[in-house]
Amino acid sequence: MEFTTEPFDLDEAPDHAVVAREVVTGAGLDAVDVGPFGNTAEGDAGRVLDAVVVLLRDTLEAGATRVSLQVNVVDAAGSGEGVR
Repeated sequence: MEFTTEPFDLDEAPDHAVVAREVVTGAGLDAVDVGPFGNTAEGDAGRVLDAVVVLLRDTLEAGATRVSLQVNVVDAAGSGEGVR
């Protein structure tokens, strides 16, 4: 998955961005990359989808006014199990 939360603040990470980082780093995903303009995480479908639910709920509760999210399904050797 790839996501961003808004509003942006280039001087200091807003609460919703900190929450987003905590959610994805604590979700047991295979690969997580958190940056100032976009974040990515990869893992099996169940874990990614569980993380998406928590990410949306917790970042909105922490003050995000918009969450942009993209989920890509990667067919790993025909299994359909991976989500990126």
